[in-house]
Amino acid sequence: MMDVDISLVNWSRAQFALTAMYHWIFVPLTLGLSFLCAMFESIYVRTGNEKWKALTRFWMTLFGINFAIGVATGIILEFEFGTNWSNYSWMVGDIFGAPLAVEGIFAFFLEATFFAVMFFGWNRVSKGFHLFSTWMVAIGSNLSALWILVANAWMQYPVGMAFNPETARFEMENFWTVLFSPVAMSKFTHATSSGFVLAALFVVAISSWYLLKGRHVDMAKKSIIVASVFGLLGSIFVAFTGDEAAFENAQHQPMKLAAYEGLYKGENNAGLIALGVINSAKKPGDQQSPFFFELKFPGLLSLLANRRVGSFVPGINDLVYGNKEQKIMGVAEKMKIGQQAVADLALFKQARKEKNDVVAAEALSRFTANKHYLGYGYLMTPEQAVPPVSISFYSFHIMVVLGMFFPLLFIVYLYFTLKGNIGEQRWLLPIGVVSFFLGHVAGQAGWAVAEVGRQPWAIQGLLPVNVATTNIAVGHVQTTFFMFLGVFTLLLIAEIKIMMKQISIGPEGI
Repeated sequence: MMDVDISLVNWSRAQFALTAMYHWIFVPLTLGLSFLCAMFESIYVRTGNEKWKALTRFWMTLFGINFAIGVATGIILEFEFGTNWSNYSWMVGDIFGAPLAVEGIFAFFLEATFFAVMFFGWNRVSKGFHLFSTWMVAIGSNLSALWILVANAWMQYPVGMAFNPETARFEMENFWTVLFSPVAMSKFTHATSSGFVLAALFVVAISSWYLLKGRHVDMAKKSIIVASVFGLLGSIFVAFTGDEAAFENAQHQPMKLAAYEGLYKGENNAGLIALGVINSAKKPGDQQSPFFFELKFPGLLSLLANRRVGSFVPGINDLVYGNKEQKIMGVAEKMKIGQQAVADLALFKQARKEKNDVVAAEALSRFTANKHYLGYGYLMTPEQAVPPVSISFYSFHIMVVLGMFFPLLFIVYLYFTLKGNIGEQRWLLPIGVVSFFLGHVAGQAGWAVAEVGRQPWAIQGLLPVNVATTNIAVGHVQTTFFMFLGVFTLLLIAEIKIMMKQISIGPEGI
């Protein structure tokens, strides 16, 4: 068993989480605002109304500011795979690198090609071509997200690959299986549609601020109508894709589902927790109650997880210690198989080095039979396979509650705007302003569910994070953590200041 510096692992995880969380401040707004700009411009081209042109250019300017900062944080995020997670990059670079390369070659160039036309081509190209360029930037931005989310989804559900014992690397077998895996599709649709909701909240928030100040009233009302329709449709799509994501979790990452539902003991006809206060002292296998207080919908979790009423949903204890009745293998048994796989892989490589073909063939045969549990061979205890339950639970339920609130907000805004008295709703407008920040909370909570909920795995079941790190001094990671914290914070402050200045100028100043 290899020695692991837990401090190095935790600081590497913290640095990557820091970068990813800052990056996700900018990305979803880019995804949704690009399409809103395309919609605003489409209305301008169709109507010929110059007010819609001014409105389009205003939102496009805010999109451009956010886009630039998002690119900067994204580049750093990709470099960290090499600097902090070199073992991971070595073992899976053949697979993980492919979608990232496609993102750079195809989607990013698509954005870059039309980005200049969208911003600087207003009086240089025809209306039709400029509109086409704006739509291409929107499509390109979301295609960039596709490839990145495909790479992330493969970490959650590794398919389309084979392990090469000669090189100790996972290698691509079928690119299309990786691209069209059900986890990749649900992750892409859920993440992008949540970006649509955030962008709609952004437009509603700024427009609400204008209405509170009595400025740019016509522009604000026009923006609210388009953004509210877009946000409402996006919210409905988020709900459907979220349901699909939960179903995929149940099929491929049951421990994650059990963690974010706080389910320790598996149940037939399992209930879905609507509200609860989780007992953070609860440990797998003990007799403590998982909750201090809980309110649940009876039977709903079984229906959502398995699409069958009354079906069995395994809990944390079932997955850790096994459940013979339900034919669930426990982590301890998987660890024994994984440890044998690790030993046979080492024996195979040693035998090949010594040119002992008989021993190599026997070791390879045993390894091939056990390789599906390879990652479990690096765990120290069965309980290590359990992710942080409290973080997963609260993150998931915060995301769900806010996801239910946003469509109601869009409906109320649409009602009063179409009625013609949205500016008089002084109780509603401050809620609209604050809701943009709640949109960020929901987005960050969603990623906490996705990433914290799959711990301790860098690649689900195959590579734990404690094996994936780079062997460097922990002090180096700590130093760069605080450097990035300072740089990212300055970038965020700079973006806010530039945004606020542009917002204070308004559409007439563009």
